[in-house]
Amino acid sequence: MDSPLSLHIRTADWETDRDLLSGLRETVFVHEQGVPIELEIDEFDPRSLHLLAEYGDLAVGTGRLLEDGHIGRLAVLCKYRGLGVGKALLMALIGEARNRGFGEAVLSAQVHAIPFYERAGFTVCGPEFLDAGIPHREMRLPLKAVQ
Repeated sequence: MDSPLSLHIRTADWETDRDLLSGLRETVFVHEQGVPIELEIDEFDPRSLHLLAEYGDLAVGTGRLLEDGHIGRLAVLCKYRGLGVGKALLMALIGEARNRGFGEAVLSAQVHAIPFYERAGFTVCGPEFLDAGIPHREMRLPLKAVQ
């Protein structure tokens, strides 16, 4: 009997893994949420830290950490949501932010995802705004508070 595949989070290289990373983001943000494709890939990608979540050889999620400590582009394929993939990616991104010496992690959360980020300790810190036509709120997490 085969054992179930375990989730693996790895650092991804934008140049090498661009097709995997952009494919995941296009599926989630462009096809599912209607974000214009021209807004999805930006000038921050080549210089950001990207993480890739994989089950075996299958890429199922991604997220990035900008040079200024902002976490973003957290995307998990629909079939793999609710299995801890997003949480694993988020915790790994928070760990990377801490390792790089940031005093806090900052992100722009889609309003429907605020409870997900609150469970990780983030708090809402700003008014609602639209990004690519989707309501967002800024959220922050003091990194010293993360266990």
